[in-house]
Amino acid sequence: MAHRVTLIPGDGIGPEVTEATKRVLEATGVAFHWDLAYAGAGVMDKYGTPLPEYVLESIRKNKAALKGPVTTPVGSGFRSVNVALRKRLDLYACVRPCKTYPGAPSLYKNVDIVIIRENTEDLYAGIEFEEGTPEAARLIKLIAETKGDAVREDSGFSLKMISEAGSRRIVKFAFEYARAYNRKKVTAIHKANIMKFSDGLFLAIAREVAQEYPDIEFEDRLVDNMTMQLVKRPQQFDVVVAPNLYGDIISDLCAGLVGGLGVAPGANVGVEIAVFEPTHGSAPKYAGQNKVNPMAMMLSGVMMLRHLGEVKAADRLEGAIAGVIAEGKNTTYDMKINNAQVVGTSQVADAVIEKLGEI
Repeated sequence: MAHRVTLIPGDGIGPEVTEATKRVLEATGVAFHWDLAYAGAGVMDKYGTPLPEYVLESIRKNKAALKGPVTTPVGSGFRSVNVALRKRLDLYACVRPCKTYPGAPSLYKNVDIVIIRENTEDLYAGIEFEEGTPEAARLIKLIAETKGDAVREDSGFSLKMISEAGSRRIVKFAFEYARAYNRKKVTAIHKANIMKFSDGLFLAIAREVAQEYPDIEFEDRLVDNMTMQLVKRPQQFDVVVAPNLYGDIISDLCAGLVGGLGVAPGANVGVEIAVFEPTHGSAPKYAGQNKVNPMAMMLSGVMMLRHLGEVKAADRLEGAIAGVIAEGKNTTYDMKINNAQVVGTSQVADAVIEKLGEI
């Protein structure tokens, strides 16, 4: 029976990497029924929103979605479609594996880290007060009255919120993921020495949850120390669980350790629903040029196959992608080592499909 999956091409380079991924997924022999849905800046005129309701309804119905990158304006315009999807569908866990593949342009070997990022709270919750507004003025007054601290009147505010419930479920998710995939250690990231009532709460709950999993090693790290340790010796880390902002930053750092965002897949997971998408953005300046690396999107497809229970197909597809990287003859410009040949997005898909036929 075919798996029914919502397919969101996205914008910018999204349609190209999505089409390449669709092709290699179908080449595994797994049957899919794709429900095509559109989101992003390109649908604003038609729907008045970058995230039409029918897209959400499709994902709720199918329980699984494969999504290309969507452009998010910087500093103005609509809020991130990605953030909206996570909030509307309560996709509370962002899973971002970062793994070295032989042949990828990396300074490191044998890195295999999975970042588990809380997706709904922290500074990304979107509770903000613009500088100069009556609401900001009331907040400044409240702070002065309750804390006795003076805040500059020309301040803008983004509130950092971390709850006990949100912390507990993301840390439990990290430990359950570690068990499911035979991982040995979970590292919790925080800045509890400074933010004692937000990060401090996250750390306290992480330590409490860790006691329920005596078979898995647990440690915690200050986020600033973590960045240094990742650069010095990333092989010491296995599963990393973090609040929203730290998880976002650290996952990009880890992608840099293993060859870049072109090989950095991701998933946003809730209780019943999962949306699979690459870590990278939409790179609109490269749109339509058949130039960008589709492997992050393909590896997100590998994650989706495993989620759907198609483990053998997932292993074959990951092996095919790894084989193409190792050969170095059919990779995009970002994967180039020395004078290796450079090909386009669709040609990478052709090479992966050919390699699938050999496995």
